[in-house]
Parts: sequence; structure tokens; C-alpha cells
Amino acid sequence: MKAVIVTGGKQYVVSVGDTIYVEKIDGEPGDKVIFNQVLLCDDKVGNPYLNGVTVEGEIVKNGKNKKIRIFTYKSKDRSNRRTQGHRQPYTQVVIKAIKG
Repeated sequence: MKAVIVTGGKQYVVSVGDTIYVEKIDGEPGDKVIFNQVLLCDDKVGNPYLNGVTVEGEIVKNGKNKKIRIFTYKSKDRSNRRTQGHRQPYTQVVIKAIKG
């Protein structure tokens, strides 16, 4: 059984046993998470979401991705060069059940 869920502004295709990395969710490792914004479950399509269908998961860990470098500049102007870094926080979730 497969489902398409929405979390953190992104859509994920999941099935039972999958491990996904989503935008940071408040919670500790071992906590249960319920995704109730389900767009598709097998052949059932919602408009926009399916009623009565939920996907349950368990938080494995919270962390940060690798650092990315952001370099901005304006051509022909030596004084406007700037380097930044960013590490996006994430939550690793294991899908336990799809109900509905």
C-alpha cells in the first residue's frame, strides 16, 4: 500500500517501512507522528485531501544537513561580495502504518 502525504510544504510517496527525511518536526526520537494530509492512497484520490486516512510514523532522529555555501556578488563592484553558510534542520521518520 502506497500513499502520498504532505508535510513541510513537500509531497512524499511512502509505504510501510520507508524511512523519509522531512522538514523539522517538534518531538523527540521515539515519539509517534501522525500525517493526516494524505493526497492519495493506492487508487483513492482526495480533493484536496482524503478524509479518514492517516499515515503513522515514528521519529528516529533530528539533525542538520551538510552545510551549503551561498556566495553573492555584484559584477564590477569589488565591495559587494558576501559568503554565507546554511544547514537545514531535518527529522528522520520511519513509516509504521497507513490507515484508511
